[in-house]
Amino acid sequence: MRRRYPILRALAAQVLAVALVALAAFLIVNLGRLPVHWVLLVLAQAGLAVWIGKRFGLVRWWSVFQALFVPALLGLNALALPPVAYLAAFLIVLLLNWNSFRHGVPLYLTSNQATLRLAELLRERGPEFKFIDLGCGLAGPLCQLARRYPLAQFTGVETAPLTFLIAWLRALPRRNCHIRYRSLWRVSLTPYDVIYCFLSPLPMSDLWQKALVELRPGAVFISNTFGIPGVSPDEEYSLPDRRRTRLLVWKK
Repeated sequence: MRRRYPILRALAAQVLAVALVALAAFLIVNLGRLPVHWVLLVLAQAGLAVWIGKRFGLVRWWSVFQALFVPALLGLNALALPPVAYLAAFLIVLLLNWNSFRHGVPLYLTSNQATLRLAELLRERGPEFKFIDLGCGLAGPLCQLARRYPLAQFTGVETAPLTFLIAWLRALPRRNCHIRYRSLWRVSLTPYDVIYCFLSPLPMSDLWQKALVELRPGAVFISNTFGIPGVSPDEEYSLPDRRRTRLLVWKK
């Protein structure tokens, strides 16, 4: 539960922060006879939610969600939108970020600079090779690479429903690019020459153990930004994009 469902810990942190702020406000108003401005309550709840979330083991990027959750709800409420708009927005976010809620892996998009660097690295493989993107997101980089290397075979796996659908539609015009609705844990890495992923820190240790067993000799494992704990990469490339992306390469 701790690893697979961070959304439950995030919601628990929100509820606990609301309860603590509500209790503090009650005591201040009724016992201390002091006024409390609602803005201070919102800020206090946001700060508490971030702090509690960290105590619950949530990774750093969840802090943004924790801090903005209640202010965003209040802001949306002020817009007086119809209820169906909130439902639609929730479903879109859920279907795009399904893996974030279940496994703590948000929808990260590979930058153009990282895609260009990947293309340069693939040049070493020659014109024909097999490439898989574990958690391919919207498949933009995958389609670009497939266009650049028409004799190679590109595969992406994705389990966030709406993300998969968009990726699948984008890859349709490319005969050498295929998107599968499949968990990265249920696909064998053995047939592939290049394994690429842009996930989060949470699955990297387990994924490395899977790679050690399944990678064939000569294959390379490339991670965008997130390293493998205790295992230094064979090569590392720092990129000048806004996120200061690193491409970490391990060779079998």
